[in-house]
Amino acid sequence: MRTILLACALSFVVTAAIGPSIIHWLRKMKFGQKILEDGPTWHMKKQNIPTMGGFMFMIGIAVSMLVMAVLTGVFHDGADFGSVAHYFAVFGLALLYGMVGFVDDHAKIKHKANAGLTPLQKLVLQIVVAAVFISLLRLSGSARPEVWLPFADITLTLPWPVFVVFACFVIVGCDNAVNLTDGLDGLAASVTLPVAVFFALAALRMNNLGATVFAGALVGGLLGFLIYNFNPAKVFMGDTGSLFLGGAVAGLAFACNMPVILVPVGFVYILETVSVILQVGYFKLTHGKRLFKMAPIHHHFEMCGWNEKQIVLTAAALTAALCVLAWQGG
Repeated sequence: MRTILLACALSFVVTAAIGPSIIHWLRKMKFGQKILEDGPTWHMKKQNIPTMGGFMFMIGIAVSMLVMAVLTGVFHDGADFGSVAHYFAVFGLALLYGMVGFVDDHAKIKHKANAGLTPLQKLVLQIVVAAVFISLLRLSGSARPEVWLPFADITLTLPWPVFVVFACFVIVGCDNAVNLTDGLDGLAASVTLPVAVFFALAALRMNNLGATVFAGALVGGLLGFLIYNFNPAKVFMGDTGSLFLGGAVAGLAFACNMPVILVPVGFVYILETVSVILQVGYFKLTHGKRLFKMAPIHHHFEMCGWNEKQIVLTAAALTAALCVLAWQGG
């Protein structure tokens, strides 16, 4: 537990401390958010608020992990190779997805529009990164082609090719789901916070030092970022931050050998994604009718009269409750 708290504290202090400098630099570089014209009209006041603020917690987490590597002796002789692999692989997955997000954010800003990489370009990059991540875990001996079903306590053993396809589907799906959740001040960060706490405790229970340190640092980074991102936001995380978070959550799920647990703990992510799929499908089937007032579903609640803080706090509380339920089922 001390490991989690220290990793969290280090990441929080660094993220909170560099926040003003990062925001100043983003403003200086004119990296401002471009708001979709078909989004809620009141969101237009957020036009040009600095984006790519995800760099804050990415740096905070990186510093925390470097310091913790020294303090915990993760590289000492006889250290568990699988834990060391998780130390780098999970952060590497998140970082590479963050870089995909950065390319997307930069393209949006360069072309002054809310469109960066094409969906196909982003999907291909995400699949490649996911496949490399799972391959590294397999080579390190820290991954097994098994799928544990919580609550039922059943473990399914899959052929490696099938497991790799399954893993890529889950990782890429989770990454895009978190990206869709990032639509209100503090929403993605607030929902991911209890998820990170859950995986920190799960990794600790499994004696997985690498995943424990990363998850603890993730908690601290998110807390530090929310100082500037909670409503009214002074900075947005951008795709840089949201894709990093999606990779972090998915990576932790596989590092802890419990990818299916993402269903309850990531319920809000799934709900956001399903709302978009249903909206598009219903729109096409009915030739123009809408199932929700607006999608993703957080915008539907906005259109129903909820303010951003109500939506964010409700989503975070629901996620926290489901994390507790998932812990009982584990």
